[in-house]
Amino acid sequence: MIIAMGSDHVGFEMKNELKTYLEGKGHKVTDLGAHSEERTDYPVYGKAVAKAVTGGEADCGILVCGTGVGISIAANKTWGVRAVVCSEPYSAMLSKQHNNTNVLAIGARVIGIELAKMIADAWLGAEFEGGRHLDRVNMLE
Repeated sequence: MIIAMGSDHVGFEMKNELKTYLEGKGHKVTDLGAHSEERTDYPVYGKAVAKAVTGGEADCGILVCGTGVGISIAANKTWGVRAVVCSEPYSAMLSKQHNNTNVLAIGARVIGIELAKMIADAWLGAEFEGGRHLDRVNMLE
C-alpha cells in the first residue's frame, strides 16, 4: 500500500516514527513534509496529502499535527477526501468500515506513538463494508 504522510512541525517527530514503523510493515510511504521541527503551517501538508490521495499518487493518507483537528480540516477541503481524527483504534476501524475514510489524522499532543501505531494498524487493516454505508458515503459527495 502507498501511504502519503504529512505533518506540521508539532507532528514531525511522530510522523517520522510512524513512517519508519509502517515501512517496516512493508508499506511504501511518501513523506510530503514537514521535513524539520521548524515552525510551519499545517494546512500546507493537509492539502498536499489530500491531493496525493485524490490524484491517485497514494492509496491513502496519514496526517499528524498537535491535535489532528486542524490538519484534518485542511485535508477535508479537498473534494473526495474523507479525513477522520482518531485518538483510539475502534473509531479508526469503524471510520473505514462505515465511512470509507481515506485520510487518517492523529494528534501528537493527544496520544503517544504506541497508541498511534495501534490506530494506524486498525485503520489500515479495516475495509469499507459498502452496502447501506455506500449510500451514505455517496451522499457526502
